[in-house]
Amino acid sequence: MSGQGTAARGGPLARRRRLQAPLIVSEGAVHRSPVGRALEASMLAKLSPRRRLRRHAVAGAIGLAMLGAGLPATAADEPQPDLTRFYRQKVVWKACEGMATPDDLQCGKVTVPLDYARPGAGTLDLALARYRASGEKRGSLLLNFGGPGGSGVSELAFSDDDFMDLTDGYDVVSFDPRGVGRSSPVSCGNAPYGGAGVSAGTDETLRDPNAVLRQLKAAAEECAKRSGPVLAHIGTVNVSRDMDVIRQALGDDKLNYLGFSYGTRLGAVYATQFPDKVGRVALDGVDTLTESLARQGVTGAAGQQVALDDFLDWCVKDVACPFGQDARTAREEVVRLIRSMDEDPVPTAFSGEFTGQDLVGALSQALYSTDTWPSLERALAQLIEDGDTSGVEAFATGGFALPGLRQGRQKPSPPADGGLVDQEDVPLDNLTAALLAINCADDPDRPTAREITANLGRLRAMYEEASPVFGRFRLTQVLLCYGRPKGTDFIREKVKDVDSPKMLLVGTRGDPATPYRWTVQTAKRLGPSAVVLDNKGEGHTAYTSSKCVHGKVDAFLLYGTLPPNGSSCGPENGERAAP
Repeated sequence: MSGQGTAARGGPLARRRRLQAPLIVSEGAVHRSPVGRALEASMLAKLSPRRRLRRHAVAGAIGLAMLGAGLPATAADEPQPDLTRFYRQKVVWKACEGMATPDDLQCGKVTVPLDYARPGAGTLDLALARYRASGEKRGSLLLNFGGPGGSGVSELAFSDDDFMDLTDGYDVVSFDPRGVGRSSPVSCGNAPYGGAGVSAGTDETLRDPNAVLRQLKAAAEECAKRSGPVLAHIGTVNVSRDMDVIRQALGDDKLNYLGFSYGTRLGAVYATQFPDKVGRVALDGVDTLTESLARQGVTGAAGQQVALDDFLDWCVKDVACPFGQDARTAREEVVRLIRSMDEDPVPTAFSGEFTGQDLVGALSQALYSTDTWPSLERALAQLIEDGDTSGVEAFATGGFALPGLRQGRQKPSPPADGGLVDQEDVPLDNLTAALLAINCADDPDRPTAREITANLGRLRAMYEEASPVFGRFRLTQVLLCYGRPKGTDFIREKVKDVDSPKMLLVGTRGDPATPYRWTVQTAKRLGPSAVVLDNKGEGHTAYTSSKCVHGKVDAFLLYGTLPPNGSSCGPENGERAAP
């Protein structure tokens, strides 16, 4: 469950690129590796010609080549449907419309089958964005900033200059995966966290666990009703296949890729499905391929508790900290605030009322990077002193709260034809609804009603031990897969011993969301193709916060120069060395 919200979040706020207009009209995003920087920018304010695709002289030769395109290596011996028309696409780039973007950002789209097993049964359009190469171009570099559920288009638009060095050799491209952003966004309704008001692990649910099962099933039905046909075909295995269609549409023989947090899971799946199409691939903030959602939830809760404690230690040194100047008292005050808001939610223009668990969800998004701490401090002060939820809600929704959504506009479902939705019609809860849908689709475990009711008390104790603040919220996220179809076992069973070119895996010792042990475990599972870079600093992901990591990743992506396996980068900017 990497990312646990969006997405990528990382280093000092760089210079803003030229914007046509402000994205957020008023109030002011999972790891600010790269979704957090968009969040921070929103909170604070809130490139050589493209090579034409070569065409074969004989049209029939194209057809024969395309018949085999898009065939995952793991299914090579099985009969496959004809995907020729999808692999014949060419992206048409033009100025971005409907959202504020830098002047030099271009937008486009590709069309993919809704169901790869039945490509004639419907299609989806996927939103793309790029910065053109400014130097000698060697192709395109595709970015995924994490989540799952983060909009790649929005992330790239508001990523400061962190990725501009890469335009020396590439068109730098990102996309909204299926179910995310403008690409047939999923939704579960007005509740900001996709849970339709469900909260597991309370005293009430422990007294009547069957009640929470009814709530979970109702929540799953509401998500299915509002999300449309894409929900049954969401998940990393299909997004990986979409990336191969994108690769071909960009005119690249190989996929060059930089993935953060959840994006590392996506990159590992792609390398398994299309090992002969792997170019230069770098994965930062490496996700687990084997741990269950339940175990990931406990890990995430513990990591976020550490991040919250660190934030409060920093906050109490400031006279403006809304929790006072004593760290122990501040921790107690946070718990009291959450309990109070669960009992008496605060009215809000976003979704009717804002509960303590809603606040926990906002905190889980805001704590990925120290860069967001000042904004979080101000947002919490607004909440406590004025009852103003706008600041914390902006964290909860990824920082892209649009005017129409603030006024209560909600589209009941994506367009039936699979076309792109307008930016203002992206549902307010899309970030968290997509995170839930993708994580559930990627996980084969579905405890029965009897298993849940029998173990709810034990699970609550385990999660609350991991974190008195985040435990209940994380437990609810895990249980929300109940009532949904069983997810794939492909990632857990098939993503291993990858026969691809070398890939660079970056793990950070002090990462609260994707612990360093996941980097070690995933590298071992992927096999000899994995090269590990050990970052001894703090924070979720390292590319945008560590000059050392940034330089080594760029050297690999631009020039093919890999660091030795097991080499390291030390802490920077006064960080203490993580254990």
